[in-house]
Amino acid sequence: MDAGIKHKMQKLKETIAKIGTLDESAMKKAKLRQDSLTKPRESLGRLEELSIKVAGITGKPVPEINDKIIVTMAGDHGVTESGVSAYPKEVTAQMVYNFIKGGAGINVLARHIGAKVLVVDMGVASDIKSPEVINQKINYGTKNMSEGPAMTRDEAVRSIEAGIEIVENYLKNNNVDIIGTGDMGIGNTTASSAIVSVITGTHVKKVTGRGTGIDDFALKNKIKIIEKSINLNKPDRNDPIDVLSKVGGFEIGGLSGVILAGAKNKIPVVIDGFISGAAALIAVGIEPKAKNFIIASHLSVESGHKTALDYLELKPLLDLNMRLGEGTGAALGINLVEAGCRILSEMATFEDAGVSEKEEEKKKNENENYKH
Repeated sequence: MDAGIKHKMQKLKETIAKIGTLDESAMKKAKLRQDSLTKPRESLGRLEELSIKVAGITGKPVPEINDKIIVTMAGDHGVTESGVSAYPKEVTAQMVYNFIKGGAGINVLARHIGAKVLVVDMGVASDIKSPEVINQKINYGTKNMSEGPAMTRDEAVRSIEAGIEIVENYLKNNNVDIIGTGDMGIGNTTASSAIVSVITGTHVKKVTGRGTGIDDFALKNKIKIIEKSINLNKPDRNDPIDVLSKVGGFEIGGLSGVILAGAKNKIPVVIDGFISGAAALIAVGIEPKAKNFIIASHLSVESGHKTALDYLELKPLLDLNMRLGEGTGAALGINLVEAGCRILSEMATFEDAGVSEKEEEKKKNENENYKH
């Protein structure tokens, strides 16, 4: 390992070292309050669970979600040269400009929930000329993974650390209560299928979908190309950085870094769909404790996404047949997390409202309060 990689790994190692566990005390207090609110116990189901999880992530018994960001990372993939997508790679850059003009799906849903979108160039194949795009370009797209590694190990580490930097730099000047992840990159479902197949040990065919909407012939080719890429590069499933470098993408590495930085800073990270799921596999592979800080927003139509979430033991909040990416599912997920936290903070307790509880609930709450 050369000195450059050792130097670069320092930021990653420091981040991993500071990732802790959920705050059990804050979770107990949040649960106690949920059980004392004017409703039958657990009658708001997963909304209650979300607020308790966020209490554990943040260490705040009554967490509030006010400052929301969605980090949408863009990168091109050399594997598009092998005919795996219905769209040309030029669409990646064109969509980045659409993001900064506010015309994309993610912009609409971010406005809907009051979130700011950070658009990051992780490896678009052309220069993006806009001060509104954060430039973390590792290279002008990855190499064609069906002919050799998608990137060098150094580039893989740099992509993860770039994601960490995005979060840390933003936190220097802003408060952040929750982070959403999003992506843009023609060819990135091919890379994600390869990552999911390798890390979960699942057959390529089972985790490969139609991406941008390819036909049956192109799907067969896509599966063949992924199989060829894995057989050629032999990524080590026990070394997530090796997997990322052999068959990944710069935006996938960047999103892995965003997840790790969120975990380090005790900020809930709501992941989007398939590409974010692949990034989560890399992040959790690097540091298993990071899993505690991830909330899965939705289940993508892409077949490999369920495999990734099952492997991570994460249960999605929504299943809306979505597969757009960009962070659209994450935006909707953030909305639900905020709803759960507002229930916890704003709803009256039985005592506040002067409403009678069920007798057994009253006794249980009295016992719990006595213990505390």
